[in-house]
Amino acid sequence: MIQKAVEALKKGEFVLIYDFADREGETDFAIRSDMITPEDIRSMRKDAGGLICTAVHSDAADKMGLPFASEVLKMTHIAEKEGDIPYDKKNHSSFSLWVNHKDTFTGITDIDRALTANHLADHVKHAMNGGALDFASEFRTPGHMATLRANKKLLDERRGQTELSITLAEIGGITPCITICEMLDDNTGRALSKEDAEKYAEENGLVFIGGKEIVEYWEKQKSQQV
Repeated sequence: MIQKAVEALKKGEFVLIYDFADREGETDFAIRSDMITPEDIRSMRKDAGGLICTAVHSDAADKMGLPFASEVLKMTHIAEKEGDIPYDKKNHSSFSLWVNHKDTFTGITDIDRALTANHLADHVKHAMNGGALDFASEFRTPGHMATLRANKKLLDERRGQTELSITLAEIGGITPCITICEMLDDNTGRALSKEDAEKYAEENGLVFIGGKEIVEYWEKQKSQQV
């Protein structure tokens, strides 16, 4: 399934990623940010319903000047306390800044959010290739696209949706900038069950993959490089 997921991601299709039953127990829509369209944003808000975010590789985030939100908020005395996140006791939240690209209007429309994600991917691509674009001159904050910083050691240290999606991008050799959104259940108000997410994937011809499979492939790749 890992190869199917990678190929789907490469083609700009949605991949459904389930993390772990003992973590969030959630399935996220994931799609490469450099190919996302307004129609994709619409699908995310209507069929997934969670928060639409764009995950960024940590190396790119460093060069772009994207901090962890928790670090910025420490001065307000309302930043998260260590160990406060019930599903991730070892690491803090991956949230960084909320941004709009300068060419957006309100920033919230499907068109605006797709544009912001596209331009975030441009900056990540340049950063990962050793270049640098002026992030501050192109984006406004606060905005309507939440950015997420992947852990520097990816799945070696944190196994959230941010790291799972960025790892999948690395495996596929594409720009490690992925837009994700949690799938919610309209009836229960909770996260959509794994079974229902798998059913949605089957009915819509999408690839469904579990975090465990991504981790196993990642670890196998690393062991072969030693």
